[in-house]
Amino acid sequence: MDFEAHRPRLRALAYRMLGSLAEADDAVQEAWLRYERTDRDAIENLGGWLTTVTARICLNVLRAREARGEEPLAPEPLVSAPGPDPEHEALLADAVGLALLVVLDTLTPAERLAFVLHDMFSVPFGEIAELVDRTPDATRQLASRARRRVRGAAPVPDPDPALQRKVVDAFRAAAREGSFEQLVATLAPDVVLRAPGHDPITGAENVARQAMLFSDPAVTHRDVLVNGVPGQLALRDGVPTAMLAFTVAGGRIAAIDIVTDVARLSHL
Repeated sequence: MDFEAHRPRLRALAYRMLGSLAEADDAVQEAWLRYERTDRDAIENLGGWLTTVTARICLNVLRAREARGEEPLAPEPLVSAPGPDPEHEALLADAVGLALLVVLDTLTPAERLAFVLHDMFSVPFGEIAELVDRTPDATRQLASRARRRVRGAAPVPDPDPALQRKVVDAFRAAAREGSFEQLVATLAPDVVLRAPGHDPITGAENVARQAMLFSDPAVTHRDVLVNGVPGQLALRDGVPTAMLAFTVAGGRIAAIDIVTDVARLSHL
């Protein structure tokens, strides 16, 4: 039961590190196996020990991806219909936006570990340094570099979900009506549109032009929550073809992240 009390936190940590619920669950399961094989009387701080073990497992997974020359995986979104959803409640209560996960995928394994452990889980740099074989000062620099990239590409969403959804609804209405000016009005000047396999599109007018191309009467949209922020699931003949996650900051859409991976969408 001691381990189970820590499982939600470990799963959240592994999800932020790996961007995949399945891989996060595998990492937590491996941590549990190591816990079972360890003399528990020798563990002074169980929470810290489990955090370190899980982080090291995730770091090894990231390094193995890098060694194989794999492209970053499209993050696996946490999707639910607006309203109570017990299955995802624990994760969504402390969810990180899809935009942040996309940016985390651009970091090196060591940068990602330093940022996630320190900035999200308050682990001291001295402890993180042992995991990445660097000095505490060098580890602090890793987190600092990661933090600058995150702040520039993953703005913090506005706190009011209702207002976020209102902005997204205005965006969709403008796209349906073909109103370029109204579309631009819903977008932040430095908005970024990201889709797998394509260079990011930046700037309100450029993103608005792309949104006009997206407007297809044969495609229906269903409102969903994606990692706790407003999203829309695009369906053609009832089959999901894409999912959009909107980061609303300062009353305007600051980022749109699109998921088109069939494997990610098939279970929806």
